[in-house]
Amino acid sequence: MASFDIVSKVDLQTLDNAINVAIKEIANRYDLRNSKTKVELNKKALTVQIDTDNDMSLKSVEDILLSRLVKQGVDGRSLDFSAEPQQSGNRLKHELKVRQGLDKDQQRKMLKLIKDHHPKVTAQAMDDQVRVTSKKIDELQAVIALLRRAELEVSLQFVNMKS
Repeated sequence: MASFDIVSKVDLQTLDNAINVAIKEIANRYDLRNSKTKVELNKKALTVQIDTDNDMSLKSVEDILLSRLVKQGVDGRSLDFSAEPQQSGNRLKHELKVRQGLDKDQQRKMLKLIKDHHPKVTAQAMDDQVRVTSKKIDELQAVIALLRRAELEVSLQFVNMKS
C-alpha cells in the first residue's frame, strides 16, 4: 500500500529569516522611516506582532511582510490576518497568528473532497494531519493534484510518501 501525509507546517527558521529581511526593508523605506514600526516573531506563541503608528503604515508593513514571506518560500496563507488591529494610545498593534497543523474542520473538508473525487483512496484524520493510502501511486498523485487545485485557506505540504 502506498501512502502519504498531508500537513500544514511552517519552517520557523525560514519565517524568522523572512521577518528579519522585512524589518530591514521597513527601516529603509522612506514612508516608514520615522514611524518607529516594530515587527517581532514570538516562536513560542507562534505569533507575529506588528506595532506601528497608523492604518496606512500597517497596510504597508503587512504588504512588505507578505512579499518577503513569498520570496523566502513560505506560503502567505500561513499567517492569519483575520484578527482586527488593536488601538493602544496613539499606536496600532496587530497580532498575526502562524497557522500550524490542520484543525478538524479543514480535515473534514479535505476528507470529503478526497472521497467525492477518488472513492478508491482511503483518507483518515490523524491528530493535526491527514493520511492518504491507496494501492496505486497514480491515484495518490491525482489526490495531490486535486488538493493543489482546491481553494483551501491553509497551505499544504505532502510528506512521508511511501510506496
